Parts: sequence; structure tokens; C-alpha cells
Amino acid sequence: MSVDPGRASASYGEYRHAYDPVANPELFEGVLTARVVAFLIDVVVLAVPVIAVSLFIFVSGFLTFGLGWLLFWPLHGAAVVWAVLYYGFTLGGAASATVGMRAMGIEMRTWYGTPCYFVLGAVHAIVYWISVSMLTPFVLLVGLFNGRRRLLHDMLLGTVVINSPSRAARYGRRR
Repeated sequence: MSVDPGRASASYGEYRHAYDPVANPELFEGVLTARVVAFLIDVVVLAVPVIAVSLFIFVSGFLTFGLGWLLFWPLHGAAVVWAVLYYGFTLGGAASATVGMRAMGIEMRTWYGTPCYFVLGAVHAIVYWISVSMLTPFVLLVGLFNGRRRLLHDMLLGTVVINSPSRAARYGRRR
């Protein structure tokens, strides 16, 4: 299940998938449900600062006779930057998980077993939002039809979401 760090420079063809759903079903048990709840938690984490800044701009607009409302214009871009940085830093952090993912006991790894890094986390968020906006949320149904419970954007980027060791241990004891 772990990856030999000495093989990090190996070519793409030399790697094998690090997570086998047949050999380790506890890694994938309940992952899709946990991802949905984690997503909702992350939406709240992302929305609270944006709402707070929006309220500040709204009030400052009255105090500046409408001039402060001009700050609503860059708020849209700032919200996107905030979301990309949030996903980049949390998925690229030591836990390889967003706040919601940590709360649900799941983490993201590359398909060959290494933790995520900042760019992969940021690109994962961007590809997710693009795929869902272009292909509708039905793109998420892909996870129901593969053993690793990977979604379309996971397959495109070479990532897999698994249960954290403590959560996987709980599922392993049931067997």
C-alpha cells in the first residue's frame, strides 16, 4: 500500500496503482458519502469569509455614499482566488485534505500513493468546477461505477480519495 520513495523518479509505466479496492476495501468504504458531506463543509468554510466581506462592503457603501460598493466588482475574482488558494494549501498540506475532508476522515492521494501538493490541489478544484459546470452534476455519478470511487476529475488528474488510516481501521474491524 505504501510507495517506495526511492522510486519517485521512475517513469510513468513503472508505477502500479497504490490502492487496490479488492485487497483494501476499507480504504474506499463510505468515501462517496463522506466526500459529499466534506464538500458541504468546505462550501461553508469558503462562503463565510466572502459573506463577511460582502456585508462589510455593503455597509461601507452607505458610509461612503455608494463609493464603497465599487468593491463588489473585485470581490468575484477575490472569491475565486480564495477558493483556489484554499484547495491548494489544504490539499497540498500535510494532511492532504481540506477542512471538510479532515472532519469526515478522508484524504486525497495521487494514484500511485504519494500525498498531494499545492498545484495538484489547486488544479483539482479548478477541474472539478469546470467539469461540473460543463457536464452537470451527473459527472459525479462516475464514482458509483468504479471500485476506487474516483470521480471524473480524479481520473483526469490521477488522484484518489481514500479513508484516513483511523477511519479505514474502523471499517476494517467490521469485517
